[in-house]
Amino acid sequence: MIEPAISTMPAAVELAACAVLGAIVGSFLGAALERMPQGRSIVTGRSACDSCGKALTVVELVPILSWLMQRGKCRTCGGSIGGWQLVCELGGAGIGVASALLMLDGLVLAAMLMGWQLLLLALLDLRHLWLPRVLVGWLAASGLLVALAKARVTDDASILGMSLGGGALGFLTLWLIARFYLKARGREGMGGGDPPLLGAIGLWVGPLGVVETMLGASILGIAAAIVMLVSKRKIDADTALPLGTCLAATAWPIFLAQGLG
Repeated sequence: MIEPAISTMPAAVELAACAVLGAIVGSFLGAALERMPQGRSIVTGRSACDSCGKALTVVELVPILSWLMQRGKCRTCGGSIGGWQLVCELGGAGIGVASALLMLDGLVLAAMLMGWQLLLLALLDLRHLWLPRVLVGWLAASGLLVALAKARVTDDASILGMSLGGGALGFLTLWLIARFYLKARGREGMGGGDPPLLGAIGLWVGPLGVVETMLGASILGIAAAIVMLVSKRKIDADTALPLGTCLAATAWPIFLAQGLG
């Protein structure tokens, strides 16, 4: 296990810094959530109102506070900014604070990195039933790099083996389920991005974490179905549930729990 480092920064200042950093990252994630489904670049071009196209000023780009002060509306045209931006910024800040509070110092940045990536993937799947391969690929690559770093620091090669085993188990499990469903029902029953996502998650959490993630995602899926039934929404064989969102929401807490253990 990676031993915690001795922090010289006061706890309150450290948490505030993590919250600010997370909110800034969340602001970027909000832009990505809006632009990626439209095929727009997330690294070029100034931030602008989606309604009137006016470039946003520095004051209008302050995470969380700008949205609250403007009540989710553009100062120029009054067009809605949308609550998803606030969700991303609050979520990013929450991930930053939770990582600092719950993880050993040596794993704080890793927990933030994983959490922010999963937040974007979860929201993309929730809104658009879409898990971009490039983002899943970055999640996999960063998970493997974290495993390599942990193996090097602890001089324990088994950590890398567990990571690779988790990646293989995660991908193959959902891929085989999808193939079985296709053969039995003659149609796709799972999004093509779900097996790679669980494979990428497996690189972070290992084989046992994959099993726990699948169990947790199943529980979340059942809970979502119950909510839909209570709200009298129709559920049938064609109803699409965002499995990727459930996987992402479950995987991050499991990674946190592993770091504490």
